[in-house]
Amino acid sequence: MDFTELREAIEEVELVDGHAHNIVALDSTFPFIRAFSEAEGDALSYAPHSLSFKRNLRHIAELYGSELSLQGVEEYRRLSGLQSISSICFRAARISAILVDDGIEFDKKHDIEWHKSFAPVVGRILRIEHLAEKILDQELPNGGAWTLDTFTETYLEKLKSVANQIFGLKSIAAYRSGLEINTNVTRKDAEEGLSEILSAGKPTRIMNKSFIDYVFTCSLEVALCLDLPMQIHTGFGDKDLDMRLSNPLHLRMLLEDKRFSKCRIVLLHASYPFSKEASYLASVYSQVYLDFGLAVPKLSVHGMISSVKELLELAPIKKVMFSTDGYAFPETFYLGAKQAREVVFSVLRDACVDGDLSIAEAIEASKDIFAQNAIQFYKINLSLGSKHAVTPNSLKIKTSASHNDVSLVRIIWVDGSGQHRCRVVPSMRFSNVIKKNGVGLTFASMGMTSFADGPADETNLTGTGEIRLIPDLSTKFRIPWKKQEEMVLADMHLKPGEAWEYCPREALRRVTKILKDEFNLEMNAGFENEFFLLKSVLREGKEEWMPVDSTPYCSTSAFDAMSPLLQEVVAALDSLNVTVEQLHAEAGKGQFEMALGYTACTNAADKLVFTREVIRAVARKHGLLATFMPKYALDDIGSGSHVHISLYQNGENVFKASGGTSQYGMSTVGEEFMAGVLHHLPAILAFTAPVPNSYDRIVPNTWSGAYQCWGKENREVPLRTACPPGIPDGLVSNFEIKSFDGCANPYLGLAAIVAAGIDGLRRHLSLPEPVDTNPDSLADKLRRLPASLSESLKALRNDSVLTDLIGEKLLVAIKGIRKAEIDYYSKNKDAYKQLIYRY
Repeated sequence: MDFTELREAIEEVELVDGHAHNIVALDSTFPFIRAFSEAEGDALSYAPHSLSFKRNLRHIAELYGSELSLQGVEEYRRLSGLQSISSICFRAARISAILVDDGIEFDKKHDIEWHKSFAPVVGRILRIEHLAEKILDQELPNGGAWTLDTFTETYLEKLKSVANQIFGLKSIAAYRSGLEINTNVTRKDAEEGLSEILSAGKPTRIMNKSFIDYVFTCSLEVALCLDLPMQIHTGFGDKDLDMRLSNPLHLRMLLEDKRFSKCRIVLLHASYPFSKEASYLASVYSQVYLDFGLAVPKLSVHGMISSVKELLELAPIKKVMFSTDGYAFPETFYLGAKQAREVVFSVLRDACVDGDLSIAEAIEASKDIFAQNAIQFYKINLSLGSKHAVTPNSLKIKTSASHNDVSLVRIIWVDGSGQHRCRVVPSMRFSNVIKKNGVGLTFASMGMTSFADGPADETNLTGTGEIRLIPDLSTKFRIPWKKQEEMVLADMHLKPGEAWEYCPREALRRVTKILKDEFNLEMNAGFENEFFLLKSVLREGKEEWMPVDSTPYCSTSAFDAMSPLLQEVVAALDSLNVTVEQLHAEAGKGQFEMALGYTACTNAADKLVFTREVIRAVARKHGLLATFMPKYALDDIGSGSHVHISLYQNGENVFKASGGTSQYGMSTVGEEFMAGVLHHLPAILAFTAPVPNSYDRIVPNTWSGAYQCWGKENREVPLRTACPPGIPDGLVSNFEIKSFDGCANPYLGLAAIVAAGIDGLRRHLSLPEPVDTNPDSLADKLRRLPASLSESLKALRNDSVLTDLIGEKLLVAIKGIRKAEIDYYSKNKDAYKQLIYRY
């Protein structure tokens, strides 16, 4: 059976999270390890040895591109900030609605309003015991003591006053006194229970069973009257419950009470380990529904699949709902969503194999479980197709994630000369047609140069033939500086589903797949962006662009002057999930540098494209021109796009040495990979320094790396090994390539680096001795890197390894573009000045 369509349906559906809790500030005392376990105290020390901990930690490390350790993930969280990691987690989770039970008093928890940045609908679930405790903590206006009557009047009044602001009620009776709820508790028992609670002092904690049952019954009467559902904690959870009393079969008295036969009740947490019992109740009681949050993702894979299968053994599919039970940390929402998609796919696939469902029925079931059942159960007015979201009382929620007001979508690609280009389509057409079929583009588009919008000779690309630009929906974002537009990166296909061999993103994917398949390695990358900010001046009636200032390296006054612009850039990048690690004024006049976070290389290239777009756009908004061209002024310092490279295996950085495996502080794998890059560096420059102006930057004594050598923390060499803070002394975590600039197509540049590294690994190449001085002083002993694009093109033509790994046809096109660049700029000496408008 072909389950491709089922897999796609489950991956694409926008989730409705019916049960979650507040996220806390990064400096909350609530420990991050609690994201992985329900354990507390000493028992928490054993959490890292559980199956779910190991799996979930790996998922988070992969999402962030951090080291595979609790400490590595925590360091990433600290450096990135809560807003950034929340954006990453919720965008990856693709959640359209979240219902938050805010009745847990986490330290430094954010209010519900704060969460509205991350989903179109964020609503409240009111925890009834928490409300009762808050009321009893208050003093009566007349100074008297609480009685059952005064409490009941206050409690019911409060419930009714917030009814139009909530999506449902929730009870944690299972924690306190168990689920054998007496819906006919006597007044006398309730009064005695209240007296016992009050005598225990404040803060109030309701533990008396009779009073809990009384509050529950009163609440259910209100819920019935106002048509609100009731969530009930069942099965496992916090340590203070007696799990024997959390079996949902104890709810028989409640479920048989005819007064409440029309109530809508949802049993939370798959009632684990009582999932079969919950399934039975949902099958025989019309008012009972099921939610499998917490069981997914807290159990092992087998446990999650088994639990959800047990829920579906008897329960109607229309009664089973998804939630994350996300709490305290945005990662818990991501893990709940990710694991739920995998588990539900596995369960529905098996149901198809067993003959219980057809594939069409399984697809419908997935949409019901993940969204439609909850939309109907909680009466959420949410149209997932249009992403139009409203509150229960039909008031629109203001949200940055609601895209119904988007009018245009930019479809962006980077061509063979490293220029960003885009096609723009109306939003409705994008949704109806382009998202699946893409837009047409001539073959010639991948043969264009930096000086002409036509294909260069010898590229084998002409105006004959058409490809499809297929949007990569994982890269679609609202444009921060054009709120009614979106942008998305595109892949190049001959037809939908068939990649074009000239596609830069596909070229990078091909070589990274080889690296993964042959060596089980993944390359991570992080870029530093250097750029000039220029202002327009009129001289003799002609416009000229001049640097915004003449301040020195790391000047505070330069930063002060450009702070409004730079703050806007950082905020815009944050909204695009691009992490900025640091920024400063560089040594050139009007020059700045912005270092980005470290991530998987394809993702790093995507983020570099977005970064260039943001910087240029925000500069335009401020009346300035930002340029990434390598040598804006021949008498000033140049701009690079240095890239830091490391290797990961199973989520761990394996570039570093372990157990003294290398004299250079790097592992054998790391050395061989880096040796391959060093060996092929002359040819790599044809990708990473792609215009003649690039070589005006790569000259001795400018920290650009002009000789074919490497060194430890030596900023004059092209390959520099780095030992950043937090890395043990003597070890290196990555190496930096300086011969990479802002005219380079980042996908092709990284593809060339990966290909060279693969050759180093295959041939077990070793590094020469590092250079620990200015390499210009050793000019007679070292090989000069290409001093012109002509020389690097010659090196590329002689490099069969890069041709074989990247693709012969694509290399023909790149060589043709480079040759045209050489010919044009050699005949037009001042033409390089126009590059400020293209890069």
